[in-house]
Amino acid sequence: MKKILIIEDDESVRGELKELLSNAGYEALILEGYSNMLDDILSIHPDLILLDINIPYMNGEVLLKNLRKVSNIPVIMVTSKNTEIDEVLSMSYGADDYITKPYNPTILLLRIGAVLKRLEKNIMDVIEYHDLTIEVKRGIVKKDKEEVILTKNEMIIFLYLYEAKGSIVTRDELMTELWNNDEYINDNALTVNISRLRSKLRELGVEDAIETRKGQGYILL
Repeated sequence: MKKILIIEDDESVRGELKELLSNAGYEALILEGYSNMLDDILSIHPDLILLDINIPYMNGEVLLKNLRKVSNIPVIMVTSKNTEIDEVLSMSYGADDYITKPYNPTILLLRIGAVLKRLEKNIMDVIEYHDLTIEVKRGIVKKDKEEVILTKNEMIIFLYLYEAKGSIVTRDELMTELWNNDEYINDNALTVNISRLRSKLRELGVEDAIETRKGQGYILL
């Protein structure tokens, strides 16, 4: 049974989420306190986190940013605002997906299922790309003593492009690989993930790793 941690300060909302997840066959846990959230998350070690953007003590996006420094636990952000700003910020800070309140329960379960399904795929432990070493299961890219952490979505994009190296991969292919059904995701989220992946590869000295082919898709060089 997969363990999902709910971080939400609205008692009625978190109660609804726990019931929804429990009925869907997940072990649903609620984070009760907010003063030591990062340590609490790491001690619980959930398979996935549903993280509200507006929580006490620390903004959800700040918590996510701090979490990404030490862990690659999948996170779906739950936002209250129907604006692209929150969505883009959530993705840029390392969210694997996001959903806006009031959320559709069916869509939320589909997104959770899609993220967890990706975790269960059998993938290579370590691959080499240029002078980089990619530790796939740890979500780490290394060069000498430097390293960066990739989110699940960034790693999925990289692996998909890596497996098709030298060939064009369409946006639709990536959207389907990431979210199963591109109907349920803002197209801009893919652009944000690609941009962030490029930036992290650039940090380690690999410039222009992913080339955009206008009207066609992307290619890993």
